[in-house]
Amino acid sequence: MNDAEQYRIKEEPYYRSLSDEVALYEAAYAARMPVMLKGPTGCGKTRFVEYIAWKLHKPLITIACHEDMTASDLVGRFLLDANGTRWQDGPLTVAARVGAICYLDEVVEARQDTTVVIHPLTDHRRNLPLEKKGELVTAHSDFQLVISYNPGYQSLMKDLKQSTKQRFGALDFDYPASEVEAEIVAHETGVDMTVAEKLVAIAHRGRNLKGHGLDEGISTRLLVYAGNLIAKGIEPKAACHMTLVRPLTDDPDMRDTLYAAVGTYF
Repeated sequence: MNDAEQYRIKEEPYYRSLSDEVALYEAAYAARMPVMLKGPTGCGKTRFVEYIAWKLHKPLITIACHEDMTASDLVGRFLLDANGTRWQDGPLTVAARVGAICYLDEVVEARQDTTVVIHPLTDHRRNLPLEKKGELVTAHSDFQLVISYNPGYQSLMKDLKQSTKQRFGALDFDYPASEVEAEIVAHETGVDMTVAEKLVAIAHRGRNLKGHGLDEGISTRLLVYAGNLIAKGIEPKAACHMTLVRPLTDDPDMRDTLYAAVGTYF
């Protein structure tokens, strides 16, 4: 199996298109335009990238960004082994070499001095300098960079620089309309539509509390978690408490509010 083949998505991921985002992305990929996906947590950004990679028959390398991630974690480093030192490419370098779509998930979690290493890959140069190795990697013609982040959850200290933002085209994501979200939950979990619609109604109650005691609303991902528990035979109210209330807040009053929303439907 070659390096690219191991990163290919073998089966079609379920993705419900909400607007013209698939067509826009395909055009951006044809132009090898770097793409930024913006939207709340758990709304389907990662699933969208997986679906697009499958649809375009391109390998996908996903990097979960975090505050301790260094530039070496992205591009590579020298390692010691029994035979001395050897260079090991990082995931960004692997993607550039094999022509993968490289997806930096929640990119603002990484330090800004780390994310600047992507700049040469996001303009006309399309290359990646490996300074420690003394090599300039020219990106494969199929390579594309995709980043995601949640604009509503970023402080001024955790936002992308304008010099980074203006290297990307952007697609906005949000939670689907109620009927579509219920359809997604039912498909992903196997619960009937009546249960899925109740879960979505609870989510809307929770989302209305964002900024009024909750940092984030109830995501589609959490609704799928709740549906999975219900499909496994867990009583719906207990499933909702575990997945839709306790992960979001430890505040007793806010929990009581969410418990009451659950009790309205189950």
